[in-house]
Amino acid sequence: MSSIDRRQREKNETQDKILAAARDLFLNHGFDAVSMRKIAEAIEYTPAALYVHFKDKVELMRELCRRDFAAMDAEILTLATIADPVRRMHEAGRIFIRFGTQHKNQYRLMFMTPHPRDILPTEEDLAEMRDPDQNGYAFMCKAVGDAVAQGRLRPEFGEIHATVQTLWAATHGVVALEITHSDDPWVPIRALAIRGELTLSMTLRGMIRATDPYHAELERIGASLADETARQPQGSSCPIGSMLSKAMNLIRPANKGDSK
Repeated sequence: MSSIDRRQREKNETQDKILAAARDLFLNHGFDAVSMRKIAEAIEYTPAALYVHFKDKVELMRELCRRDFAAMDAEILTLATIADPVRRMHEAGRIFIRFGTQHKNQYRLMFMTPHPRDILPTEEDLAEMRDPDQNGYAFMCKAVGDAVAQGRLRPEFGEIHATVQTLWAATHGVVALEITHSDDPWVPIRALAIRGELTLSMTLRGMIRATDPYHAELERIGASLADETARQPQGSSCPIGSMLSKAMNLIRPANKGDSK
């Protein structure tokens, strides 16, 4: 390895270390509460060493988002060869759920942390965001647009951005629940695979027309899910419901007939 290659590798490793520390601090303390000095202290660097790589924390946040969204987009863009736009929508939803649950810290920063409003897209960013060959959101817009053009979706799902964002909201709920409540002691959270497929199946059933041929695929998935959910333990009551019932009994005023 040449000295130039070695220096570039060391530079990349240092930037990765800085970005990892920044991600953790932004998640745990919020963007506004984190300074370049705090990031430097977390990895035992001087602030001056950070400024060699990033001019400020805005540039740090921009680079984190660029890398994380690029990683997710790269997976979604592998679906471009699928001819059926509804299947593209379905598979993209699966990828979104899988990416979010396999890269939880990245997902939390991307979708569960408020981003500073002064980080605005550049002209280059905007051009990429409109290109379905580069951007995952644009890819989904094209898939939905193709489905609309083919008459596959119900009339109320004719507005492309609203439809994409509805599917986004549904899959985001699956990922957020997994990140925040997968080990919740109060609720018998079901397997991610079951919740994810049920959500996608339910959402797509509501979007496509009753006569659409993709219903056959959703019926097949539904039958498989029915078999799987039937094997899940069925408690006589929901733990959180029982807890709330007991709490209500404790705070409910006693009936006059119960008083001594």
